[in-house]
Amino acid sequence: MLLTITADRSDVLEDASDLGFLLHKHPDRVQGFDVVGGTATVLYPQVSPERTTVAVVLEVDPIGLVRGKRRQHEGFSLAQYVNDRPYAATSLLSVAMGKVFRTALGGRCDARPHLVDAALDLTVELPAVPGADLVERLFAPLGWTVDATPVALDPEVPAWGDSPYATVRLTGRHRLRDALNHLYTLVPVLDGGKHYWVGPDEVDKLVRSGEGWLGSHPERELITRRYLAHQRDMVDAARTRLTELDDRPDLEPSEEPAERPLVAVRHDAVMAQVERLRPATVLDLGCGQGALLRRLLELQGVQRVVGTEVSDVALSVAAKRLHVDRMTERQASRLDLWLSSLQYQDERLRGFDLAVLMEVIEHVDPERLPAVTANVFSAMRPAAVVVTTPNAEHNVLYPNLEPGGMRHPDHRFEWTRAELAAWASDVAATYGYTVELLPVGDEHPQHGAPTQMAVFREEVAA
Repeated sequence: MLLTITADRSDVLEDASDLGFLLHKHPDRVQGFDVVGGTATVLYPQVSPERTTVAVVLEVDPIGLVRGKRRQHEGFSLAQYVNDRPYAATSLLSVAMGKVFRTALGGRCDARPHLVDAALDLTVELPAVPGADLVERLFAPLGWTVDATPVALDPEVPAWGDSPYATVRLTGRHRLRDALNHLYTLVPVLDGGKHYWVGPDEVDKLVRSGEGWLGSHPERELITRRYLAHQRDMVDAARTRLTELDDRPDLEPSEEPAERPLVAVRHDAVMAQVERLRPATVLDLGCGQGALLRRLLELQGVQRVVGTEVSDVALSVAAKRLHVDRMTERQASRLDLWLSSLQYQDERLRGFDLAVLMEVIEHVDPERLPAVTANVFSAMRPAAVVVTTPNAEHNVLYPNLEPGGMRHPDHRFEWTRAELAAWASDVAATYGYTVELLPVGDEHPQHGAPTQMAVFREEVAA
């Protein structure tokens, strides 16, 4: 298995051999590393001020890879030993990159700090890549020029056609750390199957390596599902994390983001209502990774906070982000994280001062929304409810969103302002609440704000 990365001299890289400093691997040395499944060797086949190439040679031991493991294999009995692992770029290469280029992936270089954020002229070559039909879809949106040449099943027998593999050459102008993170993330996606245990920490790896590009990638959903081996809880957790990181309209390349991301504006708007309502007990229904929970716990006067989710993985990540394991006994007594679904009544959730559903209802199937509404406003019966949801009218201002498309692949619907008003008015009249509708974010003269909010307050009997 082979990967080469070549840097050419340019206006920002006066000496291409500085690639060695950025990778923290000396061009005069051949270095070997023990990695999962075999050995990785890093060497430089060419070094000059004009052009420098680093090569990673991964030698996979197919017997060592399965030794001591009980597995079920399809096909012939030797499939676990006779396969493409030794020569095709797979998740094993990604794991090796994570070990040998760890510091470079993190974007650190004390010796040449001015080059860390410099866009370099790079060429990446991989002689055998699975998923040949996906290479263009995954790398081209990131600014790479893609040359993927199918590998023939047998050059001597053209009638057999092409194999599922391709020889791939990527050229482009990128920061080195971005190029490495593109490869680290997308090579396992091309392979379509990881060759190690996929645990909850893989969500963190995906979000970290995809920072700055994955949230807006047109194939984000496919990348997330394949990277996380189609494990639904982890895919849902990753969607939430990526949405939090990239929840604002796309900017033109020449523009600088002058304002805060929408997710931060939305959190501020919700917290403003919490401060106005002054609850002692708060429910964060569909709390995701716990971003709002942290702010609720910091608010004076809030004595108890409960976060609920249908995903145990999401709750585990929330607990980790909130450092629950390091809380004092008094701090921990104010917070509960419960596995619970809005579609089923849960006696533990009754009688709170405030319930928050921030970007939640649009994830509910329309035919199930009446039951969820009854559960929240009748069974739980909080004194106040704050609901936020996208404003569908604002979607035309998102350049990369197709006409009629929705902002998130898991959204079941997105309402206009009139549709939210109709639903909110019906809910208030049915369950005995007053309601106030508010915009969240900068308002467009025609299309309104990107997010809309409904604040319900229980009517007090005269």
